[in-house]
Amino acid sequence: MSQPARVGILAGGGPLPAQVAEALRRKGQEPFLIGFEGFADESLLAPYPHEIIRLAAAGTILQALRRHGCAELVLIGPVKRPSWRSLRPDTEGVRLLAKLGRALFAGDDGLLAAIVRLLEEEGFRVRGAHEFLDTTSNRCGPWGRVKPDRQAMADIRQAVHILSVMGPLDIGQGCVVQKGLTLAVEALEGTDAMLLRCGSVRQEGAGGVLVKMPKTGQELRADMPAIGPETIRKAAEAGLRGVAFPSRLTLVMGVDHCIKEADRLGLFLYGLGSDSISE
Repeated sequence: MSQPARVGILAGGGPLPAQVAEALRRKGQEPFLIGFEGFADESLLAPYPHEIIRLAAAGTILQALRRHGCAELVLIGPVKRPSWRSLRPDTEGVRLLAKLGRALFAGDDGLLAAIVRLLEEEGFRVRGAHEFLDTTSNRCGPWGRVKPDRQAMADIRQAVHILSVMGPLDIGQGCVVQKGLTLAVEALEGTDAMLLRCGSVRQEGAGGVLVKMPKTGQELRADMPAIGPETIRKAAEAGLRGVAFPSRLTLVMGVDHCIKEADRLGLFLYGLGSDSISE
């Protein structure tokens, strides 16, 4: 009897690759992970079959995926765009980089969409991490004991509007608003660095809110917004009152842990419905 095809996980940093692997095992599927050297945390990948491979060693990556019988792929975990000088692609990598063409110089959305298409041309089916981590059960409204007041809800709506306008420009997934003032928008630096900037521009009075949501036309199979306990701690350090996000379009790392951390720090977590993020 033939073994079912494995699901390959192309793993960047953070805990999400291991969480997807564990979710697969619970469903009776065996994962195989390729951790990108310099990004993936090998200690988190250790319980699962895996290899650590350079990002641009495309030939080695494809060979490993096919050797382990991977028919489906998941791309998950942050990877900072490297400089061209540091890439050092192998022969297969040169071929694939040439196929990516102008997408290499596009924003993150264009590049990730092109990578997904390229992997599909190589014979793999690309799946989204949310298909295995089941974001459909994420509820709308408050998640913990703390609830946003009228001013916080107004700030959430303003941040959603800003991100909706920015979305087609492929700038970022996060925005912080305090009493109607935009304190920061996320760009290439990422959410944590954006929150660090907020501390120096915080206004007096009630703190602001962080909203994370996908950009317009974003390739969710490769780059769905994610929050975790560290996001909540950084938000508290920046003097914010809470975090809001589209409940079914966000990967929440450790839901119970996030709720406990938000309750401990006195922040709200608020799940937005589709009617709240449509512009």
